[in-house]
Amino acid sequence: MKKHNNKKIIVAMSGGVDSSVAAWILKKKGYQVEGIFMKNWEDNENNITKDFYDTKLVCKLLNIPLHKINFSQEYWNNVFKPFINGYKKGITPNPDIACNKKIKFKCLLKFAINNLRADYIATGHYVRCYKVKNNFFLLRGIDKIKDQSYFLYTLNNFQLSKSMFPIGYFKKKEIRLIAEKINLPVAKKKDSFGICFIGEKKFDKFISKYIYYKPGFIVDTKMNFIGIHKGLMYYTLGQRKGLKIGGIKKMINYPWYVIKKDFKNNYLIVSQNFYHPYLMSNGLIANKINWINYNFIKNISFCTAKIRYQQKDIPCHIIKKKKILLVFFFYQLIAVSPGQSIVFYYKEICLGGGIIKKLIPYVQLITYKNINKIINY
Repeated sequence: MKKHNNKKIIVAMSGGVDSSVAAWILKKKGYQVEGIFMKNWEDNENNITKDFYDTKLVCKLLNIPLHKINFSQEYWNNVFKPFINGYKKGITPNPDIACNKKIKFKCLLKFAINNLRADYIATGHYVRCYKVKNNFFLLRGIDKIKDQSYFLYTLNNFQLSKSMFPIGYFKKKEIRLIAEKINLPVAKKKDSFGICFIGEKKFDKFISKYIYYKPGFIVDTKMNFIGIHKGLMYYTLGQRKGLKIGGIKKMINYPWYVIKKDFKNNYLIVSQNFYHPYLMSNGLIANKINWINYNFIKNISFCTAKIRYQQKDIPCHIIKKKKILLVFFFYQLIAVSPGQSIVFYYKEICLGGGIIKKLIPYVQLITYKNINKIINY
């Protein structure tokens, strides 16, 4: 086996099984491995203490040094504040994507290289990195269920050249088996889900500390009163649960869905038709576009996309227009949410992505002649 004794890797460790096995794999390959634990949130101290304790146990077992860094201020300014501002505007940003972009692969990478003299950083993401000459490509993880390329579309060539993803070549069950075989204390630790800074808290209860409640009317498409909402920012398009209007029926045994948010009148518009035209779209307009390898995609106009994590690939046609991107789906989609990310793929390769700015309604006739009209919709 080839040894890499002269290469130093800093592994972002969270106290979970994925990052722990990632550190073990890299050490076994002969790298100089050191762990680092990031504190990104000042609240939720109990969870942080437990995760840091687990990380120390793993590093002791692997006989590797452990560093601890506090990025709470950077996280607050670059991830949490934009997240809250987005919710106030009625969109639903993805803080996990922002955390990877602004914290792990920016602040941590810079700290590891400049302060710890590292050659690379490594994480426990289920993705792969492939090099062709001087170009680096981000590929889906071998485990299609756990693939996390959706969350890493903001990376660039330099960041990929300095990053390693050792568990992307394994399936989750294999990672668990490795952890058990080498007696890692976190081998059976449950995976963490949800938004990192909320932890086990109820989302609505947590977010109410930062966003003022502004209740209003829930109405149907004919402006009939249905109920009271607690604030438009607490709801997403297509939402069914949590509306608290289940006892009000217009059509027997049909649930209500959020189909539109009227910010001018503070109305939450609902319907019992999940395929209502308000929820359907032929495509979307995206901005804040990042292409991981622009030279590779500059001639690509047909690819697939995901508008949310773990969604099946959607065939689409993309048109590049200066700072925005027009995306036309091959079939109509339901409940596309502005503020979320759309990520593009060519087979196994993650091409990049952007932020969903607005939808192209399915009722709008799409031709090349009316593209400017669509953009200004």
